[in-house]
Amino acid sequence: MIKNNSTNGCDYLLQRINHHIFKNVEELTENMTKVIDHLKLKVMAEGGDTEKEVMTLIPAKNGKFFYKDTAGDYWRMCYFLKDTKSYDLVETEKQAYEGGKAFGKFQAMLSDLPAGSLYEVIPDFHNIQKRLEQLDEAIRNNLSSRLSSVAAELDRIAGYADSMLYFQQPEQQLMLQKRVTHNDTKFNNVLLDAKDEAQCVIDLDTVMDGYIAFDFGDAIRTIINTRPEDEENLSAIQLNMPLFNAYTKGYLQEAGRFITDNEVNSLVKGVLLLPYMQAVRFLTDYINGDTYFKIKFEHHNLQRCRAQLQLLKMLDASTVQMQNTILSEIKNYKSSLKEEI
Repeated sequence: MIKNNSTNGCDYLLQRINHHIFKNVEELTENMTKVIDHLKLKVMAEGGDTEKEVMTLIPAKNGKFFYKDTAGDYWRMCYFLKDTKSYDLVETEKQAYEGGKAFGKFQAMLSDLPAGSLYEVIPDFHNIQKRLEQLDEAIRNNLSSRLSSVAAELDRIAGYADSMLYFQQPEQQLMLQKRVTHNDTKFNNVLLDAKDEAQCVIDLDTVMDGYIAFDFGDAIRTIINTRPEDEENLSAIQLNMPLFNAYTKGYLQEAGRFITDNEVNSLVKGVLLLPYMQAVRFLTDYINGDTYFKIKFEHHNLQRCRAQLQLLKMLDASTVQMQNTILSEIKNYKSSLKEEI
């Protein structure tokens, strides 16, 4: 954060853009500005505060919303939203509920922005078929000579593979609508106010076309796990179902405005897919010699993979319970609409 010397002036947030991941900063920025403009119009129409509820980019002297320095690094600046906070770990059901409302409202406000309006800033980001192909390539190359130590993890990944291709099936692609989605719905990408109520969704770098189940699934992946993403003691990983229930309630109260029955039924598929996809990505990077994810120790990516597979195992066993909660909450939403009429 950059403090403003003026007492009444706004503070700023200066961010370096990772141009190694986001190869085309121009397209990334165009996506962000298009989404921000759309969100501000929606918030204004609903009588909200656009300066608080949507992030605001600040143009450089050349009029662009990014700046490239002499070292080849890219930077952007936005207004710092005062009196807000974020959480890496969800602590209360209220926080989970507000997070659900935030991402549900975010999707609802973008639901009339047509798919195809934005650039694909990271190709095949949530394409599990491509991720499995990358794993196969890593296995063939075995660059770090680690293949012999991951046989158990590869067996578990192979055992789930067919069911995880749900979103690549032609019949599902006909029934499920591609929409503009966030694609990185970690809980710390929601800013809450002093009362722990949702104020603004941030980190819009990955906003592009996707299925809403991906956003729902990634949020649940990071909210429901009682332990860190790289937990070593697998038996310590448990599911916090009250947080799942609270997030789902908040999400469907907002997403209920646009979500279709087919999309409702796909949400649990997204909950299972996202930890599976993370496990595949962690294991691929481990076999390749830890070239993508930052690690803190030698077998960190393998430990992450095992933790995600354990989380997946527990989520898979709770599929019926989660689906019942989803159906109950969408029913409650529709009932509330009838009562208002």
